[in-house]
Amino acid sequence: MQASQGPQRPCSVHKLYNHPMQQVQQYYTPCHASDNSNYNDGSNSGTQVSLKTQNEKFFTMDSFPATDCAIYDADPSVSVSSKRSPSSPQCSQSNMFEQRRSYENTSGSPVSLCSGVDDSNGKKHELRELNNNLLRPESDIDDSCSCSLNGVVSKHFSLTRQNQVLDVASRLDLKELLVACAEAVDEADTSTAEVLMNVLEKRVSVSGEPMQRLSAYMLEGLRARLLSSGSNIYKKLKCNEPTSSELLSYMQVLYHITPYFKFAYMSANVVISEAMKNENRIHIIDFQIAQGSQWMLLIHYLARRPGGPPFLRITGVDYSQSAHARGGGLQLVGERLASIAKSCGVPFEFHNAALSGCMVKLENLRVRHGESLAVNFPYMLHHMPDESVSTMNHRDRLLRLVKSLSPKIVALVEQEMNTNTAPFLPRFCETLDYHQAMFESVDVARPRNDTLRIRSEEHCIGRDVVNLIACEGADRVERHEVFGKWRSRLLMAGFTPCPLSPLVAETIKVMLKEYSSNYRLAESQGALYIGWNNRALATSSAWQLPHSLPLGS
Repeated sequence: MQASQGPQRPCSVHKLYNHPMQQVQQYYTPCHASDNSNYNDGSNSGTQVSLKTQNEKFFTMDSFPATDCAIYDADPSVSVSSKRSPSSPQCSQSNMFEQRRSYENTSGSPVSLCSGVDDSNGKKHELRELNNNLLRPESDIDDSCSCSLNGVVSKHFSLTRQNQVLDVASRLDLKELLVACAEAVDEADTSTAEVLMNVLEKRVSVSGEPMQRLSAYMLEGLRARLLSSGSNIYKKLKCNEPTSSELLSYMQVLYHITPYFKFAYMSANVVISEAMKNENRIHIIDFQIAQGSQWMLLIHYLARRPGGPPFLRITGVDYSQSAHARGGGLQLVGERLASIAKSCGVPFEFHNAALSGCMVKLENLRVRHGESLAVNFPYMLHHMPDESVSTMNHRDRLLRLVKSLSPKIVALVEQEMNTNTAPFLPRFCETLDYHQAMFESVDVARPRNDTLRIRSEEHCIGRDVVNLIACEGADRVERHEVFGKWRSRLLMAGFTPCPLSPLVAETIKVMLKEYSSNYRLAESQGALYIGWNNRALATSSAWQLPHSLPLGS
């Protein structure tokens, strides 16, 4: 990894991350690329910001407020700041985020966000025709047909209707066809949905173009939902997981060919190291520790800290899929980290908290007096059910529990996706839009017929897609929120945003030099966004209690 080309600080990019990765690259966390909330915090439906990069491409984020923001191209030499008004030419460009905004706004129509079709080619009219005339239940056919005792007339109308559906479907592209099918499923129009699914079956492929690959999993989710078997199919998928060594290799593929895991690890590590640079005893609670590879990097950095390394204690919270991926319990993570810490001369202790986030209580975390506490939430909080699922509201309960620990810093990384309480059809479109960008980003880094790539998408991304589409209630564990809503939750829990050090963006820009120039980096309201072309995919932010000192103070 290349060193930073910018000004060097005492805690520089190359010191923290330009380190041999031999010990790190064999352990990785699984991918969770996995709402139309009843509350609207204003920040997620605010002014659209659209800023042009040097390549005349737009990186737009509708969750941005009308305030200063910085946009970074993958080229770390490019950094643009802007105070453009909403009426500026750059801000008036149409983009994919208009679809999400239509249902985040209380006056938006779920139907309007799903069309995404240009009137100029006549397809929007065809979709409307399909929705209004062809997606009707069979019972809507003229009553005059029911007088046929032998069913010949009824059968004729059924075949005619099926042919009409096929005719319109033949003129739709894959994305339009998926949306039309989702509308049929949403309306419980089984006959039309089955016709469209048969058409889709012939056009999807796990080794095809990005939309063909994504559509294969979207179709599986639609089938499960139509048959009211979403929970069973999702559970069956879990039962058929590959061996731990196979799953680990699939996660390694995604770790290497996409920057999403490194974005989470590196941004949080910089946030924590900056907050703890003057502390002699550090306790990190990681609520999704997985294989612990994030902390291997931090241990190497702490070993080189001026004045000697601090005492480091890590509490690792476990969940079932990580245990399967490791091929064993959390003690394996503790042993690996202890071995690395010993070789680096870092005093170290590991605490095993082998339980899900929903089960965590104060006594499980063993917070000690005299230790400076950091809490890490890496792609994890969206798995916690909130008030829309259970009166327990584990999502907010966990945040209040963390606040009671008086942490010095909290690092939060989440997917920029709005699926928590969104109705089915808007959630389907959000899932489609989000994962289209993700599959495109994978496509540029691995051959389409590559078996490891196919299996990685199936086991690390496809499962989440099926869960998002097919499952409801407690069975739907993928419940993402956009940054504006996370911001509201954390503020209500008693936290305040902590401005990110410039070093965080510098570190990620250096890391992105290893990847496609289509990745984008942007910063707004104290959060750092990573995206693919026009779609924001994840955010990183830091939080503290009101009495805490800002980073770098």
